[in-house]
Amino acid sequence: MNKFFSPREVVTKFADGQTIMIGGFANTGVPDELIDLVVKSGVKHLAIIANDTGNTGAGVGKLVTSRQADNFTCSHVGMNPAVGQLMAAGNLMVELIPQGSLVEKIRCGGAGLGGVLVQTGLGTSYEWGKEKITVNGKSYILEQPLYADIALVKAWKTDLFGNLAYRGTARNLNPLVATAAKLVIVEAEEIVPVGAIDPNEVVTPGVFVNMILER
Repeated sequence: MNKFFSPREVVTKFADGQTIMIGGFANTGVPDELIDLVVKSGVKHLAIIANDTGNTGAGVGKLVTSRQADNFTCSHVGMNPAVGQLMAAGNLMVELIPQGSLVEKIRCGGAGLGGVLVQTGLGTSYEWGKEKITVNGKSYILEQPLYADIALVKAWKTDLFGNLAYRGTARNLNPLVATAAKLVIVEAEEIVPVGAIDPNEVVTPGVFVNMILER
């Protein structure tokens, strides 16, 4: 099964109103080439799920600058002042989620779980409107799973089947988002033959990968 697709073919997978989940942490492990293709596609009204909103005009921040996203679900926006400006003008909605809770929500989406119970945010405005559950006398917020139409993943190496290895901290959210979307598209620094990646280095099995961007 051929999983390699040209940039032109990848662009056709993006559509207005999609939910797109993007790997990376700040500007580390971010699939910049795939984000550029989203920008090039011109699609609008996207809902973006990512660790953060990147820097102005860099990484995920390109989708802020291009005004293609209506909603961001993330853990912080402090590196991108344009986000606050758009929020204040009513042109962008942002749901801020504590980073650990965001990670667990994505993990639940990928694992097919109904949610996760956390205490982070109890007693603050974060708990408003959220379902709370008591277990053994302790209160928890029920964090519901996150799932996307498309996940954009940055890997260090991929083989021809799509088995992925990551380099250092660039691993971050990439393995999780690779499990939590209907369509998983990968951008890799190196493409190697099947068997060239030590099985102990494979973090994301190829069964999760649908498309690999041709280099």
